[in-house]
Amino acid sequence: MAQIEPFRAIRYPQADITEVIAPPYDILSEDDKRTLLRKSDHNIVAIDLPHTPPKSAGPDQAYEKAAGTLTEWLHTRTLVRDAKPAIYAYHQTYSLGGRTLTRKTFFARLRLEQFGFGHVFPHEQTFGGPKEDRLKLTIATRCNMSPIFGLYPDPKNEIAAAIDAAVRREPDQHGTLEGVQSKLWAITDPKTIDQLRALLAEKNIFIADGHHRYGTAWNYRQKRIQEQGQPGPDDPVNFVLAVLCGMEDPGATIQPYFRSIAELPDVTSRDVQAALAETFTWSPCSLPETPEELAKQLATASRQAFALYIARDNACAVLSPKNADLLAKYEPNRKPAWRQLAYAILHRCVIDEVIGPKFAGGQAPTMHYHKTMQEAIDDAKQHRGLACLMPATTMAQLRDICTAGELMPQKSTYFYPKLATGMVINPLY
Repeated sequence: MAQIEPFRAIRYPQADITEVIAPPYDILSEDDKRTLLRKSDHNIVAIDLPHTPPKSAGPDQAYEKAAGTLTEWLHTRTLVRDAKPAIYAYHQTYSLGGRTLTRKTFFARLRLEQFGFGHVFPHEQTFGGPKEDRLKLTIATRCNMSPIFGLYPDPKNEIAAAIDAAVRREPDQHGTLEGVQSKLWAITDPKTIDQLRALLAEKNIFIADGHHRYGTAWNYRQKRIQEQGQPGPDDPVNFVLAVLCGMEDPGATIQPYFRSIAELPDVTSRDVQAALAETFTWSPCSLPETPEELAKQLATASRQAFALYIARDNACAVLSPKNADLLAKYEPNRKPAWRQLAYAILHRCVIDEVIGPKFAGGQAPTMHYHKTMQEAIDDAKQHRGLACLMPATTMAQLRDICTAGELMPQKSTYFYPKLATGMVINPLY
């Protein structure tokens, strides 16, 4: 069973927190950090991003400085710890494809489980460097500075309804970050909290974002066990800060993650079509002008379809596997849910079997990842290569692949909007 608990969060005391919240640390550069600190020298990035880039651990002094800043801000009441344990309702209102949506989530402590032995499921591989950075920050601050993002099935909308009933008032805090409006409510009513805990106990949790943060929390707990022995069952070290959202929530969307493959200057659309002729249907198409247009083109073709743009002759085509279980030939031991995913088909069949061996000199080609279709196309033009225009992974695919014990290829999902850092901090003491 998935177990959540309320907690006494550390928060900014003011109602408007626009100037002090920040995007997730792992998408920020040193320039981004400076820009945020120009807005306010109390922006959370001063603590949450002690070292850039955060893909590897920095010097000890950087994390010690972050911990000192946190201590100072608590002393001066720049940050304040709540008096009562709470679960925190968190709404994000944003625009996407001409629509205004609100994603309804909540913050709670989520009990840690080792992957593969419980009800918390990853969907992508993690790497050592980012976890080393986050572990040093956790050790120094003894806090989860930013949350993981988890999804749970809620087909009857029971959890969302319980939270809605508890927040029929003006939000306790609000802020706007990169056009996304955030609102936060502290829910301290014991009956509501018990109801949410009981409802979540029946659910699986699928990690959408924050795999490295989850892995860091697990490693921090293991380090504590080695140094101090087994913690009590209610020790905060057994939990990780989580934002949780229903998979059926109307505001919960998964966006495509696009790719470009660089330095294939002599490759034409005819070359690629010929190389894939036995396995794929090749349907030339006009270059889509919007992601919505691309989605319609792919949906008309097949559930596994994706498009390729070839910069050399400015050509675009939709590709569909001729065999619905094409990857059974290459990956017979992988689960069907994984083999059906367009991203798996692209990487395992197109890139591994064709692009690398036939067009990249037998080497793994240079690949760039992009959150917008136009970025991928522009990058393919700039670097004389291809753009892979992908469909959005569905919630059902994510659930099925996770529960099958599989991991998707890197960057097969893009959850938008990103969670704001600085809404709440979870102390591990």
